[in-house]
Amino acid sequence: MKLNVAVFFGCRSVEHEVSIISAVQAMRAMDREKYDVTPVYVNKQGIMFTSKDMFEIENFRNIDKLLTVSEEVTFLKKADGVFMHPVNKKAFKKVKDTKIDLAFPIVHGTNCEDGTIAGYFEFLGLPYISCDIISAAVGMDKAVFKDVLKSAGLPVLDCIRFTFREYMTDSKDIIVKIKDNIGFPLIIKPINLGSSVGISKVKNENELEEAIRLAGSFADKILAERAVENLREINCSVLGNSDECAASVCEEPFMHDEILSYKDKYEGGSKNQASKGMASLGRKIPADIPEELSDKIRDISCRIFKAIGASGVVRIDYLMDDKTKEVYANEINTIPGSLAFYLWEATGVKYRELIDKLVDTAFHRERKRENLKFTIDTNILSGVSFGSKGSKGSKF
Repeated sequence: MKLNVAVFFGCRSVEHEVSIISAVQAMRAMDREKYDVTPVYVNKQGIMFTSKDMFEIENFRNIDKLLTVSEEVTFLKKADGVFMHPVNKKAFKKVKDTKIDLAFPIVHGTNCEDGTIAGYFEFLGLPYISCDIISAAVGMDKAVFKDVLKSAGLPVLDCIRFTFREYMTDSKDIIVKIKDNIGFPLIIKPINLGSSVGISKVKNENELEEAIRLAGSFADKILAERAVENLREINCSVLGNSDECAASVCEEPFMHDEILSYKDKYEGGSKNQASKGMASLGRKIPADIPEELSDKIRDISCRIFKAIGASGVVRIDYLMDDKTKEVYANEINTIPGSLAFYLWEATGVKYRELIDKLVDTAFHRERKRENLKFTIDTNILSGVSFGSKGSKGSKF
């Protein structure tokens, strides 16, 4: 019997469009002999829709038109499982609720990848692919992520964190702290965004204010960290669960500037490339680095994966000083663009096989949770009475 997999994508995020590309790629790669695939597009207002027309990327060129032929849906927990429910049932038309066996979130950025959508599935009691609430939240917050890695003895750059409100209240104090503790050149970035949105390299104090204001336009919490000289970016993906994981080959993405930008990642070199998401990024796979360094990065990647309690597939981005060959974990993408399938294909795992492994990780976690207790038998309510006088009559 086939599994009915609901693929969630879109959501209220600056990476909304990237999520659509990643999801359509994945849905087209899924083995239809094993899975019935139900697309669930979440618009920028947080409303969910489904349609058979959502399997084609061309139909998203005009989303308003697509939604006119789509059905608004919600999800209901019943005694025998979780069901997708049409919001507006048409008169005289029998529309059944659809039972969903597994959720497959392919979402990027805040309000979704940060643990929000994982919390929704947890509340429903619906098994799902990807990191749980805590690991997703840690992965999204770059400052917390650094703290966790530091405590585990893993390599990260020192940083200063502050809020945009703090900067607006006392900019001189923030600037002094940055200059004294970080120095130039440095990187300014929003703490909880991905896809290189709002990130700037700052070479001197004159450029600092503009960079902070740009980051502050996307997020309240901001990070300042030392810029790595002789920079090369190296990425590695990890696949698995808390018990067992494996790392892919490493890649080196090509940059057109001093930092890897949103344009580098997603806008490719042509209109055709632009529809392929992270798969369109210029890159060298495997990365042209010594084998020992590659093995070191892969080992660190698995240690990072376990340090935050990740699950599913992630991509970890590193900053490397090409002169010293020192590497620093920059960030983790708990639901990476294109699900990092290109890294796994280079490792010998085809996209369809990758999806099968992700399904296995979701049910592995679910089986472990079934052995845990979430309630206890208690008679505490039998002795509680508020009486006729409200809280004054309570007895404990």
